[in-house]
Amino acid sequence: MDKRMGVIMVMLLTIFLGFGIIIPVLPEMIVGSGEERFHLYVMLAVYSAASFLLSPVWGALSDRIGRKPVLMVGVLGFSVSFLMFGLSDGQLTLMYASRVLGGVFSGATTACAVAYVADITPEERRTRAMGLVGMSIGLGFIFGPGIGGLLSVFGNEAPFFAAAALALLNFFFAFGTLQESLPAERRRAAAAAPKQSRWTAFQGPIVYLFLMMFVLTFALAGLESTLQYYQIERYAATPQDIGILFLVSGIVGALVQGGFVRRYAKNGTEPLLIRVGLTLQALGFVLLLFSKDVWTASAFMSVFAIGNSLLRPCVTSLITQSTRAGQGVTNGLSSSMDSLGRIAGPLIAGGLFELDMSLPFFVGAGVSLAAMLLLGKYLSLGGRSSAGPADAAG
Repeated sequence: MDKRMGVIMVMLLTIFLGFGIIIPVLPEMIVGSGEERFHLYVMLAVYSAASFLLSPVWGALSDRIGRKPVLMVGVLGFSVSFLMFGLSDGQLTLMYASRVLGGVFSGATTACAVAYVADITPEERRTRAMGLVGMSIGLGFIFGPGIGGLLSVFGNEAPFFAAAALALLNFFFAFGTLQESLPAERRRAAAAAPKQSRWTAFQGPIVYLFLMMFVLTFALAGLESTLQYYQIERYAATPQDIGILFLVSGIVGALVQGGFVRRYAKNGTEPLLIRVGLTLQALGFVLLLFSKDVWTASAFMSVFAIGNSLLRPCVTSLITQSTRAGQGVTNGLSSSMDSLGRIAGPLIAGGLFELDMSLPFFVGAGVSLAAMLLLGKYLSLGGRSSAGPADAAG
């Protein structure tokens, strides 16, 4: 493995480990400060909204000045945001400021890390590389909440301080080991070129891939926001049961991304893998309606996880191959679509759940299958087909 790829994987792992650490205590800190629970949902939306707005800006900046400076600023900003929340001491204004700051800098990390990988990876290996990126992020989300739960015995603020320390260590590690991926001549060309709108990449067949990225995140975020409530209604699931469910399915998903996708996915196979992934994801949604206990729920959630793990690296790879804009702008816009899905998913799925607790799962399955139409439209307009790479039709 390329040493630079290894550094990026460590960076993403520690970033999302830090993000996952705070999940078990964030609601407790809000309610414990005497505030209403709805502030939690608003904070989550504000975080994603800030990321949605700023990701393309960071991406375009990285096209002009290089990936490393933007990554360094992002990781340092992440550290400050976690520290601020840990020191908030129940002050709602500081909590909101922390989440806004975290959302602002999240685009400088994830989007630029993906652009960095696209810079150093040839097209024929890009899908495999994106599988490693997904595995690193997934592992952070898998083990982060468990570590956060253990640290909470030292106080609800402890996970935030640990996340801040992790991000700071990550900063020093990457600063000393990470090399710039964007050659100076490409940076000069980007700096001399007219300023690109964040929507520059949103044209041609690639539009349907960006919409698919939104749909994938919308479905996943909707599931994450309603699954625990549904399992409680089905078999009185405990928080420990939910932890086991996400741990099992997360490990399965990480193995698929780091094993199958990395080893067997090749340039040109993405459309086929996307179709398989969408089918399995839709099946997982429906199967979860028949959960009887933590083990059946874990098995059904693993079906969903396998499908979702095939989808994200393949769609991301096609986006990086198909764009005619800079990788920074492109991946910044992709990250923005991801954030938009995280804003809309929980709000819509939560509303559907209140009407009928099975509705979010049926809608999630339907949306997953409908996403095949987006893939078909992308291919029909000259996008890359399963036969191999092809230039977009003019």
